[in-house]
Amino acid sequence: MTQASVTPRAARRRHDREIVALAVPAFGALVAEPLFLMADSAIVGHLGTAQLAGLAIASALLTTAVSVFVFLAYATTAAVARRVGSGDLRAAIQQGMDGVWLALLLGAAVIAVVLPTAPGLIDLFGASDTAAPYAVTYLRISALGIPAMLVVLAATGILRGLQNTKTPLYVAIAGFVANAVLNVGLVYGADLGIAGSAWGTVIAQLGMAAVYLTVVVRGARRHGASLRPDAAGIRACAQAGAPLLVRTLSLRAILMIATAVAARLGDADVAAHQIILSLWSLLAFALDAIAIAGQAIIGRYLGADDADGARDVCRRMVQWGIAAGVALAVLVLAARPVYVPLFTSDRTVQDAALIALIVVAVAQPVCGIVYVLDGVLMGAGDGPYLAWAMLATLAIFTPVALLVPTLGGGLAALWGAMTLMMAVRMVTLWTRYRSGRWAVTGATR
Repeated sequence: MTQASVTPRAARRRHDREIVALAVPAFGALVAEPLFLMADSAIVGHLGTAQLAGLAIASALLTTAVSVFVFLAYATTAAVARRVGSGDLRAAIQQGMDGVWLALLLGAAVIAVVLPTAPGLIDLFGASDTAAPYAVTYLRISALGIPAMLVVLAATGILRGLQNTKTPLYVAIAGFVANAVLNVGLVYGADLGIAGSAWGTVIAQLGMAAVYLTVVVRGARRHGASLRPDAAGIRACAQAGAPLLVRTLSLRAILMIATAVAARLGDADVAAHQIILSLWSLLAFALDAIAIAGQAIIGRYLGADDADGARDVCRRMVQWGIAAGVALAVLVLAARPVYVPLFTSDRTVQDAALIALIVVAVAQPVCGIVYVLDGVLMGAGDGPYLAWAMLATLAIFTPVALLVPTLGGGLAALWGAMTLMMAVRMVTLWTRYRSGRWAVTGATR
């Protein structure tokens, strides 16, 4: 066997080991995150319907407030990974600390906004008179944990950039367990009701942030990185994250438009839409795990001035994305008769969901490519392109989705529009990938 025939195979095996080592723990950590809300819902649900309704409204606002700043993880991962690739661990951790300081500043700003406006925000969601007081209580208390949540995002980005996704997994699992125990103890043991659930979540998030900061501070001291806030570094983090913020807001707008259109289709369709969205989110976790591996690996290769290596591992990750998408498509088709009845016994809702899930299944290979390339371009620090591409996708999706009820389309047609949205994203991302202009090498972009 010639060396030429061995080298590509050995390279693929090396890439596969790297992808699996980063993606599997990342998937576990991603799945652990929504378990916080599930635990809160299960515990608060036994207090009464009004309390559960209040939790649902407050947690929706809280989740939105935190998810908007997910760029703290993405931008930090890319920046730190580049420094790691260049061999400068001190600068890598220093760059990460700038992200942590930015997270604290943003968290403080969010608290300053949410605490006085909590009643108004709850009213905007149309909370009932019985649910509103519980929602305000939960939101105001939980808002105190937002700085810790944002620090967790930034610190997770540091560790991912350092090619470490196992620690975030362990912290996420410990945080989930602590949250569940604290919720039970404070809600029922201390008889604090929904306030106990909020305090339990805040304490768990503070604990997670403390663990992350302990790990990061130890690394900073080991490599001689400064822990002091640096105005220029914080400003650079904000500038790098701004395009990703635009991207995230555009994606959130797409999901909100889809839900609004589903509501116009009727109660059965919007109920089925919610069931499908829950599955869509779970499928996204699986594909996003590969994207997270892409962010970390691509950033490291480009930081090491190895553009060819970055393109090579990108090709391999695209293959992984397609394979994962096909596997998920088969799983959705096979499991949908079992999955849908778990959520409803209404035959009308079941029928609408079962048909739309066929469209969702068909879209999964496309989603696999999209998530991988999204992660690759994030790892390359190509945020401005991602922002413009998502804005273009939003501009195309919006009129198509709004036409669904006008033309008499049902839920399957709406999810056809969602599939079109993913196809547009694939075209924009693939065009950028093929151009090679994303592969900018160096310790900084």
